[in-house]
Amino acid sequence: MVTIKVDVVVIGTGPGGEGAAMQATKGGKRVVVCERFHRIGGGCTHWGTIPSKALRSSIFHLTEAMRNPIMMRAGFQPKPSLNDLRQSAEVVINQQEAMRADFYRRNDVQVVSGHAKFVSTNEIQVGKDTRIQADHFVLAVGTRPYRPPEIDFSHPRIFDSDTILNLQTNPRSMTIYGAGVVGCEYASMFRNLETKINLVNTRARLLEFLDDEITDALSYFLRERGVLIRHLEKIDRVEPRDDSVIVFLHSGKALQTEILFWAAGRTGNTEDLGLEILDVETDSRGCIPTNEFFQTKAKHVYAVGDVSGFPSLASAAYTQGRAAADHILGRPGAAPRSIDYPSGIYTIPEISSIGKTERELTEARVPYEVGHSQFKSLARAQISGRTVGMLKILFHRETLEILGVHCFGDQAAEIIHIGQAIMSQPGTNNSLNYFIDTTFNYPTMAEAYRVAALNGYNRLFSG
Repeated sequence: MVTIKVDVVVIGTGPGGEGAAMQATKGGKRVVVCERFHRIGGGCTHWGTIPSKALRSSIFHLTEAMRNPIMMRAGFQPKPSLNDLRQSAEVVINQQEAMRADFYRRNDVQVVSGHAKFVSTNEIQVGKDTRIQADHFVLAVGTRPYRPPEIDFSHPRIFDSDTILNLQTNPRSMTIYGAGVVGCEYASMFRNLETKINLVNTRARLLEFLDDEITDALSYFLRERGVLIRHLEKIDRVEPRDDSVIVFLHSGKALQTEILFWAAGRTGNTEDLGLEILDVETDSRGCIPTNEFFQTKAKHVYAVGDVSGFPSLASAAYTQGRAAADHILGRPGAAPRSIDYPSGIYTIPEISSIGKTERELTEARVPYEVGHSQFKSLARAQISGRTVGMLKILFHRETLEILGVHCFGDQAAEIIHIGQAIMSQPGTNNSLNYFIDTTFNYPTMAEAYRVAALNGYNRLFSG
């Protein structure tokens, strides 16, 4: 048995673990990272964010080419398989893994392979032969798709987000149970491959955490593309067959499609970590409660990323990892708040949002106004042919402070960062006037901010 003594142990090499490890080692701490998967990068790199977004990009560019009038006149009618479309994903995965492995090498952070488990309050065992003692621990173990025990996920026609990318052929029809971020993203992707989609939503609206106008736009666009959305439905049972899967709903409906994609919830990878030694408990979905500094009940143990719960974003995980490391280093600044994180939802078209929604501002009785910019009116969108979408700015009627920015359309996840930058400015620098007075390149999608700002400002004086 080999025993290693360091200052900080990080468990997991996804965004949260990487952020914590890099910040701690740059702060002068001796750091060891543990990873039970045989490759570095975590679920984000190998079966979550990176592969799904790479597949989305391949599908998006394929469908754009197929709808291009020049290609249509030239008789361009490709029929690529999912396996063909996945090839670009594997290239990106390999590049990301190599880059991240180099980060650890260049910063002298040792990576130990194997499953880590606490054997005492300040010691873990990794695999059979290694024990690591440390003053602090950062748990960045991530989550996995929730699998109800009554559903047979070993059946070749039943998938979740970890296995859907193993499909070899394009399914003719699919039931997606769960209309959260993952469900909506895959619904838009597979519909672009001409798969018939039943999108089953257990709630009354899609993505209820978003602004209502944005979710209305997404619902309209999905329906226009042919996605059948079924709200307020609950599953009763699943009957897999050799050639199809039948999903029986509480309402009495029976949905028979070629495959079932289960996209309802996730659970933390916290089993067999030895958390009982720390007296640290998890919630019903295996996630670990933390305080504002990402400390667990055991104050020398931190939890970051998806395993700590909302907002479960790769970008947020990295920021949380850095914040936890800063707290260990004794230099905690303002802990990141969920409102500081922009959401990026990679449907086709994209959605991105930051700050308050109209519903939240109305409930809080904040006097606000709305500025809109429709992409169909922007020269850059007209040139690119991607005219579906809008930018929406919510601002205080009296101070003109930007309270929220919401975007639906091409490049939404990029466009949102302009609004994020202005919202983060102190005092009166966070103002609608910035967008009114600033000169934007023309033609650009960023011009949407000036259009939306003028639209909202004019509302203040309309009769």
